[in-house]
Amino acid sequence: MPFEVFDLNKLKLLPLSERVHDTRLDEILAEPIPPLDHPDLDAICGAVIKARKKGAAVMLMYGAHVIRRGCSRLMIQLMEKGLITHFATNGAGAIHDFELAMIGATCESVGKYISEGQFGLWNETGRLNEAVSRGVGDGLGFGEAVGRYIVENNFPHASDSVLAAGYRHQVPVTVHVGIGNDIVHEHPNCDGAAVGKGSMTDFLIYAKSVENLEDGVFLNFGSAVTGPEVYLKCLSMARNVAKQEGRKIANFTTAVFDIQPITGGDYNQAPLKSDPKYYFRPWKTILARTVADGGQSYFVHGDHRATFGNLALKLLERQG
Repeated sequence: MPFEVFDLNKLKLLPLSERVHDTRLDEILAEPIPPLDHPDLDAICGAVIKARKKGAAVMLMYGAHVIRRGCSRLMIQLMEKGLITHFATNGAGAIHDFELAMIGATCESVGKYISEGQFGLWNETGRLNEAVSRGVGDGLGFGEAVGRYIVENNFPHASDSVLAAGYRHQVPVTVHVGIGNDIVHEHPNCDGAAVGKGSMTDFLIYAKSVENLEDGVFLNFGSAVTGPEVYLKCLSMARNVAKQEGRKIANFTTAVFDIQPITGGDYNQAPLKSDPKYYFRPWKTILARTVADGGQSYFVHGDHRATFGNLALKLLERQG
């Protein structure tokens, strides 16, 4: 017999006007970029410029916190200049982008609203599910579907949306979702089939970009699980095809930017399984294992406003 399931129609959703927002777009965009003097920023910047001259992919995977730190305008400038050829994020990254574009605010107190049984249950945020269902029905991936929805519905802050910019400039901004990870999955209008199909399409778009990673660059900003895991599977797929065609995908640069420091070891070597650091996936996957056949890697520790901001400014200055 089938198991009983939760009835989503029993939920009470409230308007976003009743939510206390912890992050406001005008505030995070106005915050100055802190100075950062890191010895590897110039090398990473050089690798990006070299990759673009060769026509290789430069991919940026980012966690939701990067959007919350007000990096979207610089991300869009890098997109417009052709310095980043593929952007990718998780479901939370898409939600924060969507809410900021729609109302100029995002983030809620988990402690407050989980106690009230209201965490994530806000009417307007559920429009993201509508965007995905419509877009997937038209053959789009998750990211392009949401970007199109933001543009076509004239969201007040669409100009600061990475997803909307990707749709306008036809640069892939893929979204990699785990069902049950995101607040919009709580909503009665969430179509799991559409979410899965849209994210699967984005997975294949991502894998296609990885096929062009030879001589390219992969940057991972603050994504401890989705970033390394999606990258790992797509790299395996791309290398499988390349091997059959007599090619290699081995000579490329990776860089991890994270607020979590790496201490007590050479980050070019994966930690032992007996070491708790082994389970910090960006280290073993992005910095060590996947560049072991000829690539190079870098690690930059710090707040994303500082790390991404300074890298972006260096790239834009080099590009002129």
